[in-house]
Amino acid sequence: MPGPLAGYTTLRMGGPAARIVAAGSADEIVRAVQVAEEPILILAGGSNVVIGDSGFPGTVVLVRSRGLRVVEETAGSVTVRVDAGEPWDDLVAATVANGWAGLECLSGIPGSTGATPIQNVGAYGQEVAETITSVEVYDRVEGARYDIPAADCGFAYRGSIFKYVDRWVVLSVDFRLTKSPLSGPVRYAELARALGVEIGDQVPLADARAVVRRLRAGKGMVLDATDPDTRSVGSFFTNPVLDRATYDLLLERSAEVGDPPAWPGADGLVKVSAAWLIDKAGFSKGHPGAGGVAISSKHTLALTNRSGTAHTADLLALAETIRDQVHTRFGVTLHPEPVLINCTL
Repeated sequence: MPGPLAGYTTLRMGGPAARIVAAGSADEIVRAVQVAEEPILILAGGSNVVIGDSGFPGTVVLVRSRGLRVVEETAGSVTVRVDAGEPWDDLVAATVANGWAGLECLSGIPGSTGATPIQNVGAYGQEVAETITSVEVYDRVEGARYDIPAADCGFAYRGSIFKYVDRWVVLSVDFRLTKSPLSGPVRYAELARALGVEIGDQVPLADARAVVRRLRAGKGMVLDATDPDTRSVGSFFTNPVLDRATYDLLLERSAEVGDPPAWPGADGLVKVSAAWLIDKAGFSKGHPGAGGVAISSKHTLALTNRSGTAHTADLLALAETIRDQVHTRFGVTLHPEPVLINCTL
């Protein structure tokens, strides 16, 4: 059933595919990949991909597997195995309802569970790397199916061994969660303020989930068919992680507008706010691009298909303009967070 891929992405962009195959289980995913004509694109929720206007010249395998089950349980924890196609926010809702802590601050993120280890999804002080114990994959090189322990997944800030690599197809993910009616310690200042608590406090799981969803919705980052700001991939650029010399240069160049929000890391590295850099480089919320694209009216990190009919080329042109201006103004290079398919920036 060839056709435009726009209908399978949250951006609502992307040209046609040569072939599209839906797979409803791990076994079906493996079979589809084994017999598919190359090249192959694995696509699930479509929330973190930008597909070119020319589409994809090979086989698109739609991951539509569903389900979660308990595979191990102790007095204080539970390990759940979740199929790759399970909608992520449905999983988070289930863990909160069951009194399992560890994913509550990741509420409202669109996409599928199988995509979360690929970019080590994180928000509001939590990352999936903290709870993932293993990832079941199909290895296209070895033609084998096996589990990769979390320690071997190469998790980093918005990255892993799976990102930008076609070798492994994620089939399921195991998460070890804490049996608790309370969230983990709140780590993120914005969330703490919204909850009315201090950093390090714990709150009922349902409260954490509700407030995170409210905060995300306020930034246009919870899917809503009536809100054009949600036709996006969420944050288009990652927060830059700078060495000390680059950070000091940034402080010099930003003296007129103040210091950027920053978070010190290991080995002298400093993570800074991409949203701040974009705003101070002259791109405010709602800034329009050509062809019906625009920066979200709610958050400067999201680039949106505001018209609903814009082309990928228009979106990438806006992204390039932003990236180049930020570099000219501050000497910092922004990098895209989504995976670019048959297109470049």
